[in-house]
Amino acid sequence: MYIDNHRFLRTDVKGFDSWQDLIADSGVDAIYIATPTALKEEIAVVAAQSKKHVLVDKPFVTLESLQKITVACRENQVLFMDATHFVHHPRIATIKETMEESIGKIQAIRSAFYFPVSDRNNIRLNQELEPTGALGDLGWYNMRATVEFLAPNINLSQTSAKVERDAKTGAIVRACGMLAFDDDSTSTWDAGYTSGAVTMDLVLIGTKGIITLDDFVLDWVNSSVFKNPDLKAGFYLKNGLDTRADFKFIEVKSEQSSQVKMVENFADLVFNGVANSATNYCQVSEKTQALLDELYRCV
Repeated sequence: MYIDNHRFLRTDVKGFDSWQDLIADSGVDAIYIATPTALKEEIAVVAAQSKKHVLVDKPFVTLESLQKITVACRENQVLFMDATHFVHHPRIATIKETMEESIGKIQAIRSAFYFPVSDRNNIRLNQELEPTGALGDLGWYNMRATVEFLAPNINLSQTSAKVERDAKTGAIVRACGMLAFDDDSTSTWDAGYTSGAVTMDLVLIGTKGIITLDDFVLDWVNSSVFKNPDLKAGFYLKNGLDTRADFKFIEVKSEQSSQVKMVENFADLVFNGVANSATNYCQVSEKTQALLDELYRCV
């Protein structure tokens, strides 16, 4: 077992023979569920029914599957949070707090998230375990940016999507499309494993200006993948006829990576007994998955 081979690193860590044993342990208060997507619902529901708070990795099989998890969490008064780490970076809060003044009403979002994956043995290309492929795995971030930055109470009016599937596994390896909403705002997006370089671009087009990020998912400075302390985390602000020489870079420092901030925020909510009704984590997860479901129906 992995735990046997690595126990010398932490002799005080308890090992379990199954996830059921872990959930049943009275010393466990909260669980991070980062299993294949096809297995998350069963584990998360049992955990919630056992009074364990759950931090669940994205995506989910369907909105219906996710709602079984969130309902179980609400009924058993345990916290639910999805593991979308980028929203915990302080620059997201800074953008949301200042964007009405700096760029006005957001009328369009453009996003692209490509992360190269070519190994067909990678779980991401296993349709039984990851049924929505790159659309769910990477497209989740495009959809979450849409939910985070567009107006909160808008409805879809038009949806289109196109996918590319791997020739051998049949898994979705690239997806793109457009979402239109009843307030005339739009979200155009691309996501996939097929590029030769990582791309994490986000453009917020407002009525008074534009905000851009080129690392909206995993910031270049300090994330689980990139460590570049000489760079600065933040975003660019463009107004009027600004040229490249005039773009304003707004730095937003963070002592910790967004992944660490996410876990700390989750732990703080658990320790302080904050209920799901006092957070919006269930709702934003459901909205994000609902958009993915609509896109998946198009393909």
